[in-house]
Amino acid sequence: MLTKFETKSNRVKGLSFHPKRPWILASLHSGVIQLWDYRMGTLIDKFDEHDGPVRGVHFHCSQPLFVSGGDDYKIKVWNYKLHRCLFTLLGHLDYIRTVQFHHENPWIVSASDDQTIRVWNWQSRTCISVLTGHNHYVMCALFHPKEDLVVSASLDQTVRVWDISSLKRKNASPADDLLRLSQMNTDLFGGIDAVVKYVLEGHDRGVNWASFHPTLPLIVSGADDRQVKLWRMNDTKAWEVDTLRGHMNNVSCVMFHAKQDIIVSNSEDKSIRIWDATKRTGIQTFRREHDRFWILAAHPEMNLLAAGHDSGMIVFKLERERPAFVVSGDSLFYTKDRFLCSYEFTTQRDTQMLPFRRPGSLSLNQSPKTLSYSPTENAFLLCSDVDGGSYELFCITRDSYGRGDSQDAKKGQGGSAVFVARNRFAVLEKSNNQVLIKNLKNETVKKSALPVATDAIFYAGTGNLLCRSEDRVVIFDLQQRIVLGELQ
Repeated sequence: MLTKFETKSNRVKGLSFHPKRPWILASLHSGVIQLWDYRMGTLIDKFDEHDGPVRGVHFHCSQPLFVSGGDDYKIKVWNYKLHRCLFTLLGHLDYIRTVQFHHENPWIVSASDDQTIRVWNWQSRTCISVLTGHNHYVMCALFHPKEDLVVSASLDQTVRVWDISSLKRKNASPADDLLRLSQMNTDLFGGIDAVVKYVLEGHDRGVNWASFHPTLPLIVSGADDRQVKLWRMNDTKAWEVDTLRGHMNNVSCVMFHAKQDIIVSNSEDKSIRIWDATKRTGIQTFRREHDRFWILAAHPEMNLLAAGHDSGMIVFKLERERPAFVVSGDSLFYTKDRFLCSYEFTTQRDTQMLPFRRPGSLSLNQSPKTLSYSPTENAFLLCSDVDGGSYELFCITRDSYGRGDSQDAKKGQGGSAVFVARNRFAVLEKSNNQVLIKNLKNETVKKSALPVATDAIFYAGTGNLLCRSEDRVVIFDLQQRIVLGELQ
């Protein structure tokens, strides 16, 4: 997990990424809504008009608007350019749990402890539908990203999928007044805007969250039974596919990753868990010491996630996206997928030089982190976090480009490894705080203790290493074993 930004605040109950700008909204248990620039790490604005906790917040995908819903039974629509609330929608009779704008229509969907879901037209500022059927608090309600569906989760232990296609037809501003009259009549005599399509039963306790897959007919849900459930649906029915077990307390939020086959969930057990959606197994767990997690948000375009907890929120990536690379002369060497590649700047030629093995383990962050190169020997060192830190050494002849085999690689353990001379490289042994100097046969020719507690080493000219510790970097001469310079 790569934390990009972190805040300290009152408990965060709602989060929403701006689709284009590096902004995130956090709605707090104290009643304040914060607008952060997560790239600069600065608080841009505060909105403080709700009485009591604000549980739901959401940016509009194209207008300078966001919507919020709170324990004061109010839904507020704000213009962040004007720094003010434009209007308030009233109708719910209890706490509002979630609010969300529709991606196309001028609609907002809201879920409430009054056991209803409401759909509002924010242009006409009216409630256009009340979805009834749940018989306990409705904890969340979300529009489908493409279809005319809403998914809701409730403490009545069910997940419901609602068909809102007739609502769309009814609100498509018909030109014909007769049509309007006939619709009014059907509404008076029991015509229904939104119908329950499926009721998904399977959780043993109240369900806190449910969300659609962005492209596949799948739903994921999380509940107080500590389980994450995966459901599939077709035109006529929906059924449970699998259960993901591992959380030790109520699952508060769960969602599919937009671009990868993974599910992300968080819980009051103070953890965020990453699951493989196809193998349906746990990949990784991130824990906090003292903070229960309440909410997750995913950026609509980028691989960024955010999670809200008892004392603030974090914006993070699951894995590093920048490939390991090194520039030498006219060439850029880099890793992509499972290949070591080269790119020549003058000819713009891109070549796959060599496949390298990827470990069989499931966890993320397994791709190489650094690449070191010796031009005279055409030798490459690839370092990754696999097995607690390891390296692979390849010596490639130029005529074997594309035909090279990773079986020829020489491997070893080490926190990081870099060339320090034409045919010598240094490998960091964190446990002993020393470097091993090795030749191209991967044989150790020398050992040297390091002057500071080092977590990574970098090339600093022939025979010299830049050693990074927690609070300083030092340049260390391997030959004379002396510190040439240091920087706090």
